[in-house]
Amino acid sequence: MIDEQGYRPNVGIIVHNDSGRVLWARRVGGNAWQFPQGGIKKNETPVDALYRELEEELGLLPSHVELVGQTRDWLRYRIPARYIRRKSKPICIGQKQRWFLLRLVGGEEDVQVAATTNPEFDQWEWVNYRRPSREVIFFKRGVYRRALRELIPLIRVRIDRS
Repeated sequence: MIDEQGYRPNVGIIVHNDSGRVLWARRVGGNAWQFPQGGIKKNETPVDALYRELEEELGLLPSHVELVGQTRDWLRYRIPARYIRRKSKPICIGQKQRWFLLRLVGGEEDVQVAATTNPEFDQWEWVNYRRPSREVIFFKRGVYRRALRELIPLIRVRIDRS
């Protein structure tokens, strides 16, 4: 589904743990790391897409996470010309994304990147929230910075006082 301006509606997913670190995953077949994300299907809300993508890409169910917040607006990035699939109709020039921040309330063992027959990721790790916007592919860095700037203040680190 591509909108009239050539952007594909999409959700971006930032999962954090109680230490305030974020989940970062490596795409299968390479060394490209990113946050989970995925397209919004026709007749699907962004929240519906969030939970579908969360299960498809990380094996997490709604009971494994707490929805903390989402970006106020759609965040857009353009795909560089060399990556645009010219044979696809309509042509997609970029993504418009609604970003969500989730807190993992389940255990780390609930994260299963190989949960589907065609996994998108083969590895994941917890990282400082600053790292992804420096290391993701260059054309997504601006969107990552904007999403993180808006959502990271919502993280409440849990301190174990026992």
